[in-house]
Amino acid sequence: MENFLKKELKLSNGILTFEIKDNETKKVVEFYKKTPFPNYKENDNKQTILAKGDKNFLAAQFKNFIGHKKNILEVGCGTGQLSIYFSIGSNNKVVALDPTLDSLKLAKDFTDKNNISNINFINADIFDDVLANEYFDFVWSNGVLHHTKDPYGAFEILTRSLKKEGYILIGLYNKIGRFRTIFRRYIYKLFGKKILEIIDPTLRNLKLDEDEKNAWIRDQYIHPIESLHTIDEVLEWFKKNNIKFISSIPSSDFDYDYKDIFTLKSRGTYLTRIFNQFSMIFNSLGSDGGLFVLIGKKE
Repeated sequence: MENFLKKELKLSNGILTFEIKDNETKKVVEFYKKTPFPNYKENDNKQTILAKGDKNFLAAQFKNFIGHKKNILEVGCGTGQLSIYFSIGSNNKVVALDPTLDSLKLAKDFTDKNNISNINFINADIFDDVLANEYFDFVWSNGVLHHTKDPYGAFEILTRSLKKEGYILIGLYNKIGRFRTIFRRYIYKLFGKKILEIIDPTLRNLKLDEDEKNAWIRDQYIHPIESLHTIDEVLEWFKKNNIKFISSIPSSDFDYDYKDIFTLKSRGTYLTRIFNQFSMIFNSLGSDGGLFVLIGKKE
């Protein structure tokens, strides 16, 4: 058994698998089987994955901060592009977990074709708690836990897998900042896809092919499981699990410099946090789905 596991998993075509039994998780699996997100293009290779990752300021900062010879976990990796980005050009050990086997097959096929060997794929439900305790130096779960039956329960499980002094990054839909997406969802139900191509900034401004557009629409507007959260709610999660607040996006205070997000920032006050979450409605964070991020360190 691999040392990053606490349960015996079956190895099938290079992917470690654990039977998924939960009905809510199965709904999510069926959803992503139809349109894997994000999918690969025919010309994708190490260079294109690196270029995509480098354009994502959060992922690029994370990779730079990690350093070398670390154990990294991504939960809800989908087709694995971000985990692959973290693994390319490093001697870090990456573990990528997702409940959708079809998505992981795409990731495994890519790593085989591109000779990437420092990454392991796990097909499992996070609630089956298959990962070893205090093994990972870094845990990344961005845009995932709000698609589970119990976001806090999933977070609690993740923190058990994190070493002391290890870092965790959690991204969730914001209860206030997602207002514009929720409004567009009602418009979409009334008028269909054509109106979304006008009022959704991602569809309007990015050069997406039809498959990418459909995947984005499904993920943002018709996902079967979705919950909304606040910064203060997640701060309480941190407190209960001995996680020290490091920083957040949007800022918890009036510090809007996001160039060094893995250094300790002020957590501000309840009023500053509320103000910045309301501000999401009017800035790019709100227009792109209302995702907020908290970074913490295990004490």
